[in-house]
Amino acid sequence: MSNPSLLILPGDGIGPEVMAEVRKIIDWFGAKRGIAFDVSEDLVGGCAYDKHGTPLHDDTMAKAQEVDAVLLGAVGGPKYDVLDFSVKPERGLLRLRKEMDLYANLRPAQCFDALADFSSLKKDVVAGLDIMIVRELTSGIYFGEPRGIIEEGNERVGINTQRYTESEIDRVARSAFELAMKRGKKLCSMEKANVMESGILWREVVTEVGKEYPEVELSHMYADAGAMQLCRAPKQFDVIVTDNLFGDLLSDAAAMLTGSLGMLPSASLGKPMANGRPKALYEPVHGSAPDIAGQGKANPCACILSFAMALRYSFDLGAEADRLEAAVEKVLADGVRTADLLNEEGRTPASTTEMGDAVVAALDASL
Repeated sequence: MSNPSLLILPGDGIGPEVMAEVRKIIDWFGAKRGIAFDVSEDLVGGCAYDKHGTPLHDDTMAKAQEVDAVLLGAVGGPKYDVLDFSVKPERGLLRLRKEMDLYANLRPAQCFDALADFSSLKKDVVAGLDIMIVRELTSGIYFGEPRGIIEEGNERVGINTQRYTESEIDRVARSAFELAMKRGKKLCSMEKANVMESGILWREVVTEVGKEYPEVELSHMYADAGAMQLCRAPKQFDVIVTDNLFGDLLSDAAAMLTGSLGMLPSASLGKPMANGRPKALYEPVHGSAPDIAGQGKANPCACILSFAMALRYSFDLGAEADRLEAAVEKVLADGVRTADLLNEEGRTPASTTEMGDAVVAALDASL
């Protein structure tokens, strides 16, 4: 039986630094748990453009289609701002999502007890927070046609089209209901049915799918009200499902409830492959942070936790995912902090490497 396969795409900025710490974790599982992965590595984003003139080479895209999972670091940087829109680094990531048909983006927002003071909200509002936002990822206003900038009279007009089919809504709704069944059996669907026809259709389809999951308590909320409620009382939510645009906004808002983008992973899941597991891409929520790239300041935990999600959703290793998540939590509880997690003057933060080493040490202690 062959080992599970993983394609690593470190990308730009701090991507290679945080991914180096994940490689330590992967090696640990092979050496200490007898769980080996067939790992390959390639380019995406600005580094791919530098070498190939495109943010994602066709050969890399083909590899991504063949492996069990893809783990990506980050893409982008100011040196690429002058590029044409069609070849900007982010287009490589969007192509991966589109061609792999990764329609369900899972964005957990979990507030570790040790970091509850780092949120901009009061500690009692966020302590123990554990919600999951399921964002539709391959349709909606980011992909709808017509789009572009046209001349109309004597001025330019920017056009983007919000478009959803019933089947696109149905499949992401099912993903959210399935997740809710494994969690607190509560699902809140967010849209703008009061002003958008796509929102009306969204609410109707989600409601219809909900009839197949009678154990799940389904509620509906306008997305702007949802943003307010996330700031007012976030622990009222368990699973939230929403469209591409609103999901982009709401998940970043939820991310900051936890205190640092450097702690948050994500998974993008698609239709099942021959082995029954979904096509999947995992990536930290944070960006490429070019201002600190190469300085050893980056927090690798979001990328490490993204690998934990891969263990859970792509490799059926839920117990090992629990082990890795617990190791990260122990490191935080022990007071190990990268710069983004420090609010004490005069204290020397842990480097990227030191944080990764601490997680490996915590894994050793778990045996």
